[in-house]
Amino acid sequence: MLKDRTSWIFDLDGTLTLPVHDFAHIRQELGMAPEVDILATIEKYSGEEKRTMLARLDELERHYAALAKPAEGALDLLELLKLAGHDLGILTRNTKEMALLSLQSIGAGDYFAEADVLGRDESEPKPSPDGINYLINQWNSSASDAVMVGDFHFDLLCGAAAGVKTVHVDKRERHWPEVTDVRVYSLSELILLLN
Repeated sequence: MLKDRTSWIFDLDGTLTLPVHDFAHIRQELGMAPEVDILATIEKYSGEEKRTMLARLDELERHYAALAKPAEGALDLLELLKLAGHDLGILTRNTKEMALLSLQSIGAGDYFAEADVLGRDESEPKPSPDGINYLINQWNSSASDAVMVGDFHFDLLCGAAAGVKTVHVDKRERHWPEVTDVRVYSLSELILLLN
C-alpha cells in the first residue's frame, strides 16, 4: 500500500520531532480557553490585537523549535525515502521559519527543499488539503502517489480530504480510524512496512 508511493508529506511537530510543544501553556500565554484551535481563535481578532497575538505565538514557537529532537526513526526514514528519490515535503501549522529552524535542530534540514516546506502562511492551515494539493502539483505528482504522515487529527483530515494515503504515527492511544489508512506507533515501525 505504501511501498509504491513516491510523494511523502510530513507534519513536523510530534511526527518528525518528539512532541515538545506545550499547547496548554501556549493557550494560557495567549489568554485562550483550553482545547481551542489556536490559529482559528487568533483569526477571530483583527488589527493590533491579532498582530500582538501572532507575535507572541512566534516567540513561543521559536522557543519550542530550538528544543526539537528527532522522533524515533525520523532520520532513518528520511534517508530511506531520499535515497529512493522520493519527493519530501513538510506541511505544518507553524510558520515556515519555525519549521526550517526545527528541521535544522533535528538534523533533517538537508532532506527538504525550502520550497517544499509549507507553513501556515504558504497555504491554508490543516485540516485544509490546500498544502498537500500545492505540493503534489509542484512535484507533478498525483494523489495516488502521495502519503500524508502525521500524529494529529488535522493531519489525517487534511490527507483524507486531498485523497492521499494517511499514516497516523503516535505512541498515545488516540485513534481516528475514519481518516487513517495505516496506524503505526513510531517512524521506525513505518520503515519496516517499507522494506
